[in-house]
Amino acid sequence: MLSRSPSTRYRRDPASPLHHIDPILIGCVGFLALVGIVAVYSSTRGPGPTYATSYLFKQFLFISVGVGVMAMLTTIDYRKLHDWAWAFYGSTIVLLVLVLSPVGSQSNGAQSWFSVGPFQMQPAEFAKIALIGVLAFLLSEYRGEIDLRRVLTLLGTAAVPMLLILVQPDLGLTLVLVVIMMAMLLVGGLPTRYILGLSAAGVVGVFLLLNSPVLQDYQRARLTAFINPTDRSTSAVYNIQQSQQAIANGGVTGTGLFDGPQTKLGFVPEQETDFIFTAVAEQFGFLGAGLLLAVYGLLCWRIWRIAHLARDTFGTYLCIGVLAMFAFSAFENVGMAMGIMPVTGIPLLLISAGGSSIITSFAALGMVLNVHMRRFR
Repeated sequence: MLSRSPSTRYRRDPASPLHHIDPILIGCVGFLALVGIVAVYSSTRGPGPTYATSYLFKQFLFISVGVGVMAMLTTIDYRKLHDWAWAFYGSTIVLLVLVLSPVGSQSNGAQSWFSVGPFQMQPAEFAKIALIGVLAFLLSEYRGEIDLRRVLTLLGTAAVPMLLILVQPDLGLTLVLVVIMMAMLLVGGLPTRYILGLSAAGVVGVFLLLNSPVLQDYQRARLTAFINPTDRSTSAVYNIQQSQQAIANGGVTGTGLFDGPQTKLGFVPEQETDFIFTAVAEQFGFLGAGLLLAVYGLLCWRIWRIAHLARDTFGTYLCIGVLAMFAFSAFENVGMAMGIMPVTGIPLLLISAGGSSIITSFAALGMVLNVHMRRFR
């Protein structure tokens, strides 16, 4: 009898990772990426008669790179990431320090990018993955036994990238890191008294930050504009008003692709990034925007489910960190566009333009798929 080759046995092995790819999660990712391509192009093509395509080309390019990164991460057993967590964390810290030096470049009042020709790299986006990895490492090692010394270790580890990003300054990404940290610590067994103490310290910290010289006046105005939407003395209020108008234009079924006046004429500032949700809501209406949020909800549910199915606590903590990243980013970005949340500049992941954000999002989802694929091996 002829023996089967190792590759044939691998394909027929019911525990093989290839048999446990999550098609629903992949479908959600594909849908959101496609919506992102359409939304970015519609918000940057201009009114005509000739249409700009540079953003469309970059969006295709970044999504292609992101898909490649996601696929690559599914081929490496996620448990090996346990050993690489500190190396990636350290590399990210080095990049965050370098971006604050003359090597980094400034845009919109923040020194947050490395410029390479027509492209920019934002290392603060990679800090999300680095923090998730290193906190998952520590929490899986602690096994739920967290005393004061370990709390300080966790907080100190998270504080380094947060402070470096805050100095840029980028409050939006700092808030994302805070939410990731709090979600992972809560699931990781942090005692309730520490959770309450950190929450109180966070509220005080935000108040002190808003009244400190760290933030520039225009950044402070953006963060507080939603509280007083009738004050037209700041550009942030204008952004919110144009955003709300675009959403209102969409009605129930939308104005139609490329027919939204706010989107077509470029009335909404930063629409391809911070306010990308308005392009979807205006052109596809309440039904299209609702479908988008439903798919986001389905994506988050799949991540939550995979966290429960994970073979070990390291995999669970990785998924919880990614879940917090996606859930908070969507909540804040959509709320910002509707005028009920502060304008923080947090992108709508997988949809907003921005190479670093897109690639980081695909990488994070690649780790989640990896955990699901290897839950039996």
